[in-house]
This record gives sequence, structure tokens and C-alpha cells, in this order.
Amino acid sequence: MTRHTRPCGSWPSPVTADLAAGKTITLSSVSAADGAVFWLERRPAEAGRTALVCSRDGGEPYDVTPSSMDVATKVHEYGGKAYALHDEKVVFSNHRDNGVYLLIPDRDAGLQQQCLVANRDLRFASLAFDSPGRVVFAVCEDHRVDGQPRTTLVALPLTRSDEGIVVASGADFYSTPTVSPDGSRLAWIEWDHPAMPWTSTRLCVAPILHTGDGIELGPCRVLAGGRTKESIIEPQWADNLTLIAISDRSGWWNLYRFDVTAVSSEAEPLCPMEAEIGQPHWIFGLSSYTLLPDGRILTLSVRDGQTQPLMLTPEASGFTARPVALGQPDQCPVPTGGNANSAEDIYAWLDEPADGPASVVVGRPGKAPHVLKSATILPFGPRDIALPQTVRFPLSDGDEGHAFFYAPTNALYTMPEGERPPMIVMAHGGPTGRADESFSFKVQWWTSRGFAVLDVNYSGSTGFGRTWRERLDGEWGVRDVADCVAAARYMADTGRIDPKRIAIRGSSAGGLTVLLALATSDIFAAGVSLYGVTDLRALAQETHKFEARYLDSLIGPWPDAEPVYRERSPLFMADRIRTPVLFLQGLDDRVVPPEQARSMVAALRRNRIPCALYEFPGEGHGFRATTTIKRAFLSELDFYGQIFGFTAAPQDRTSESHVHLKI
Repeated sequence: MTRHTRPCGSWPSPVTADLAAGKTITLSSVSAADGAVFWLERRPAEAGRTALVCSRDGGEPYDVTPSSMDVATKVHEYGGKAYALHDEKVVFSNHRDNGVYLLIPDRDAGLQQQCLVANRDLRFASLAFDSPGRVVFAVCEDHRVDGQPRTTLVALPLTRSDEGIVVASGADFYSTPTVSPDGSRLAWIEWDHPAMPWTSTRLCVAPILHTGDGIELGPCRVLAGGRTKESIIEPQWADNLTLIAISDRSGWWNLYRFDVTAVSSEAEPLCPMEAEIGQPHWIFGLSSYTLLPDGRILTLSVRDGQTQPLMLTPEASGFTARPVALGQPDQCPVPTGGNANSAEDIYAWLDEPADGPASVVVGRPGKAPHVLKSATILPFGPRDIALPQTVRFPLSDGDEGHAFFYAPTNALYTMPEGERPPMIVMAHGGPTGRADESFSFKVQWWTSRGFAVLDVNYSGSTGFGRTWRERLDGEWGVRDVADCVAAARYMADTGRIDPKRIAIRGSSAGGLTVLLALATSDIFAAGVSLYGVTDLRALAQETHKFEARYLDSLIGPWPDAEPVYRERSPLFMADRIRTPVLFLQGLDDRVVPPEQARSMVAALRRNRIPCALYEFPGEGHGFRATTTIKRAFLSELDFYGQIFGFTAAPQDRTSESHVHLKI
């Protein structure tokens, strides 16, 4: 096939704005029971509404929740684990009114709906049924109090509709209530300021006591954490007396066994490895392993930033690990029925490969999966998809940096002889996040138009052990910036990209990295900040409860370290930025309020630096609606075209997406 020659950035792309924004849904929260597979679909075409969807016995998917419901929660602002299942029952949080609803199929009357809680000032997440299916445990965030919301663990009996029964309080945060198989005990995770769930948590367990029409917990026992700097996450019951949980006490998130009746709560490591079985719990409901009935454990491990499913098999001397061919699951596979201990194990999982969109699939290890639902259907083939290449680059302290590189890729177009492509360096959010190798339109949009992309796992990223995460302690705004600059210089030195046409983009915490990189280096010709941090002082004082003390470890205790907060804030380095900047911001963002972007734009314009700010009503910390996502993609492309000197293809030019750079 003949490929046409056109300047980079101007290639007509099969990754259209409509495809990337409106025709792609976000899939998450896969679970299964008795042959039925459930998952969530966030739909930009429905203003970002999330629906609970089901497929029974591999059949056609259908919506479980009505169109009036949005299955999501804003606990911790990031949400997660917004529904739970028990037999035929479904309980979920409705984002539109913060209510908790119960759905029960009835053969005579159809689907019966019951509201368990109806109070807009209460938010619920991490929903979990008890063993008999008569009570739902949940994390409750109470916004009726002055100042920061109060967080508790509550029980919601299905026999009544009220605000629930508080069963645990006193900690700043709670997560993952988990009931033992016989219903006698509740396990959970808790932690206090200034810790984050990836720095220090406690694994707790207590007996469940039923008192007439009420319910309460007996004496709480802390099985691990509390006195040590240890992140314990994702508890699951192996049996009525044994808990499995993930701990990073070795420096790596690995699996441990806890006997809840033992006098000493010393944990037993199951299969030590220098790999991460675990993820930073920005949201509720993350799943990194599945306990199988025959004693095996199916895990999702990350080594050197790359994902690999592993099967842990019990042996006389402990567990042995071997890779499992299950694609690239974002969440650990779960058995779909009762045959998980047979040779025909059947699993469901969210598959996120490098060469195609995410899908909910069922399958058997080593066999081709059956796709139940794809995020979208690609109207193009493999020759249009850029695949990740692992890059290792030197850091100034002698350590090694990590990134994924994507070359310009288009089946029909190539660059003129002698041209080298512009490159976009991506700084992920968090900063305790991770650049992974799964297919993403935020990458393919650019590579299919003639850009190279470098997705950097800077210091502090997850997937490389606790030591790498802690490299950013006290160094946010320093090491992350230095790593992105080093990565860009390394790629420029390889001759694979145009060193004069390098941009850097990032969202949230990545936005701060972008702006500081522009202020402290001269390698970038442009920057894009999506709802990025510009004033660390304001962030420390105004942000939501979950992250209110996050900066204590990343910067220093507030307000004692205020001079450092000011020194690291892009707002006070605006006079050092000499390159154009584009800002994209949601007006309903409570994590990084709009004033952060507005203040930065005003400072740049005082210094006569070309910049533009586009604000989107109804959008929070992350864009959900089709019109917003589409305009953000097209505006950013137009911005680069003005800076790098190319004209976008006709399909990408609209009057609405033209960026007006003002001085």
C-alpha cells in the first residue's frame, strides 16, 4: 500500500474526534456470579452517565439500572466500588442524588426498586453485602458537618430506609469492608492524616453483633499496620478465620496471610517477589488478586512498570508463580461460576491490551477470550496503532528512569524525507500514578497524526516498588520535573525526534510538573496543563479531605514549610516561563479549583507570554462529556499547530476548536 507524504501533525487520522470522544465508553468494575458478568459503562454520549450492565451466560449485554440513574459516587472525590451484588440483588450509589438504591428482580412485578438512603449530604462507596444478603456495609462520607466531612463505616439493613448504622468511627478514612463467609466478622482498612492509603494503613477485624433490629461491631483488633510505615490494602477472606491482604512491608506490595484468631498477628508471606501485586488506591474497589476455591490465587503483578497476570499455586514449600495468558487485564480476573477448580476454569476480566480498546471478556487461561463488550469498535487496523516501546534513560543521580515511547504510526501517511517528528512528553497524574502500556486514545490521537509520544514513569510512580514511590517524598516539583526533562533530552539525543518541537502535557499533578518543567528548562517548546496544580499553598488549604495532607510527605508539613510550597509553585515561577501554554479546566473541579488555572494565566499574561484558558461548565476533575472531550482534543491539536508550524487536516479544523493565544 502506497503511503502519502505529509508534514507531521497534518496527517488525516482514522482516530477522529467523534471516535475518541463520543463513541468510546469507559469500562470498569467487572464482577461475576453464577455465569452472569456485570460491569460499569461510563458513556460520554449520555453526559458521562455510568450504567450497570450485565451479560448472562455470554448473551447480549443489557442495562441493569434505569436511564435515570448514574451508578457512581464521589467519596474521596474519586469514588469507586459504587455497586455490590448478592444473588439476584443489586445495591448501588446514584451519583445524581447520592442515594443508595436496591434492585430486586421479581418474576411477577418486574424489577423492584427501593431507596435505602436519600440524603444529598451523605455519600456512600465501597459497598459490600453481608453473607446472608440482609445488610450492606459501606463507607459513608458525611458532608453535613462544618469543615472536612466525617468518614465512617456504616451498616445499611435492607429492611429499613434511613441513614444507616455507624459501626466504626474515629479514623480519618475507611475502605474495603469485607464480611467473612459465615457472616461473623468484618474486616476493613483504615488510616489517618497525614497518611495516604499507599503510605500507611491499618488492617482491622471485629466480630459482627446483631442486636434486635440493630447491628454493631465487637472489639476491634488491628492485625497489621498502625505502628509501622506499611501500606496494607485489598483484604479478602480465605475462610472464616483467615484473611489474605496485600502489604508492602518488604518494599513491594505482595500477598500475606493473617490468622484472625492467633495471639500474634504476624503475617505469613505467600509468594515473595520483587514485583507489585497491588495498586495505589485512588479509588475504591481495585482488585489485584482473586482467591480460587482450590487454593490457587490469580494475581495481577507489575514488574518494572509492565503488567503480567500470574497464577500462584500452593506447594509444600509455599506458593509458586507462573505467568498466565489472560491478555492485559486492568483488574484481576474473577471466576464466572462454580467451576474455578476444574481444568476448564472460566474467568471474566477487563482486558486492556496495547493494540486495541478495553473490553469486558470471558475466557479460559491459554485460550482466546470471548468479548462481551468493547469500549469501542475501531474502524482501522493494526498498522494504524502505535505500540509501546520500553525506554530506560539515565538520571542525574545515577539511577535509571522509565518511560514508554510511541512512534508516529499511520497506515496511509508518513513524514517527508529529512523531517523528524515532534514529540509530546506526558506526565501522568497523582503524582502516585502510573503510565501503563494499555491502548489509549490520549496516545493514539497524537501518534496517528504524526507525533511521537513519550509517557514517563517519573520518580514517585507506582509499579517499581516502595523505594521508587518514595523518591518523590519531599521532592515533588523537583525529581518528577528532572525525570521528564532527562527523558526528553535522552530521546532528543537519539535523533528519533525533532529536538526543537517537544511539548509536555499533563493533568492534575502532572499539570504542575508541566509548568515547572517549562520554568526550569529550555527543552520544551510548548506546554498543556489539564486541571493542573499551580499554587501549592492554595492546594494545601482548599483541596478536599482525601488529599488535604498529601502534601505533607511530598512537600513538607503545612504551614511550617510554607516557603517550600511557594518555591515549588508554578504561580511564583511564571516570570521564568518563556513558552506558550494551553490550560483546560473544569468549572466544577473541587480537587484543583478553577482559580488555580485563572491565577496562572493572569501571571503569564502580565509577563506577555502567549497562553489560553478554556473552561468547561459541568466538568470536574477529569472530563466526562462528549462535547468537552472532543473540544479538548481539537483545541490542543490546533495549539500545537500554531507552535510547531503545521496545519491540521481538514477533519480536525473547526472554528470552535481554534485556540486564541493571548498575551
